Amino acid sequence: MRTYIIRRLLLMIPTLLLLTILVFLLVRFIPGDVVDAIEAQLESFSPGTEVDREVVMRLMGLDVPVHVQYGRWIGVLPTPDPLTGESEFRGLLQGSLGRSLFGHFPIEAEILRRLPLTIELGVMAIIIGLLIALPVGIYSAVRQDTAVDYAGRTVAVIGLATPNFWLGIMVMVFPAIWWGWSPSMKMIPFTEDPLGNLGMFLIPSAILGTALAAGTMRMTRTMMLEVLRQDYIRTAWSKGLGERAVVIRHAVKNALIPIVTVIALQVPLVVGGSVIMESIFNLPGLGRFLLDALNTRNYPIVSGVNMFFASVVLFNNLVIDLIYPYLDPRVRYK
Repeated sequence: MRTYIIRRLLLMIPTLLLLTILVFLLVRFIPGDVVDAIEAQLESFSPGTEVDREVVMRLMGLDVPVHVQYGRWIGVLPTPDPLTGESEFRGLLQGSLGRSLFGHFPIEAEILRRLPLTIELGVMAIIIGLLIALPVGIYSAVRQDTAVDYAGRTVAVIGLATPNFWLGIMVMVFPAIWWGWSPSMKMIPFTEDPLGNLGMFLIPSAILGTALAAGTMRMTRTMMLEVLRQDYIRTAWSKGLGERAVVIRHAVKNALIPIVTVIALQVPLVVGGSVIMESIFNLPGLGRFLLDALNTRNYPIVSGVNMFFASVVLFNNLVIDLIYPYLDPRVRYK
């Protein structure tokens, strides 16, 4: 096991290196640049205002070639301070995700400040999704081709086909039109009002969790049907074991490995969904932070947040792989 973990960690190094290149370059392909964003904002407040593009680019460190910017970002080249002229190594290799182009604050500090909100949204969404998917998927498999099975499959198909951003907008718009009610848009800290905080996250996490539940429910039903046809399950039935013992003790555990894989693959979906849900429901998490940075072409924030998300997904996949031997003793890593 130790050898396997070391090998996986070493394989992450070239993967993360490739990710740094992709994340750094792709954001540069977005139409427009940071100076265009500044000009657009100034034009809305003071029409006719001109911006000295060369000065702005120099102050933000964007007046050098892309490969030099990349070297500074990962920390192999020194980054000069535009005001003092002093240079220092400050990049990924030094544990820094960079500094914002506006405000010059460290990005990792802002990520840590906003991360609990995104974690809360994601964890609640996954819990809600599992509370829906596992019971419905198991029951649909045990009662195959019954009305409950058909209803569960229909709801799953609808959940897969319904975009969560559309559902979130509908929840914001129609209750306000019909009943004059809309979800709270004011941030309620958990330390001040735990119930109010959970209530604020309940609707966006339920929308996101419902979308996650559809795929998990289908996989749960499929794997349960496969396991229930195995010889050892028929043996358990023939020994006179009750339905609960056969299903829960024997079938569910052996069907969990592919289900756990599906749950692990939902982490990127939670990350993408958090951007949408936080924007619709005005939650100041990492998703909203990323979207605001995209609108202002704040390259270091976009690159830093994406790199953080990518690292989380990679380590999430490693943790899921390490869980497999505990679910199935036949799985061994060398």
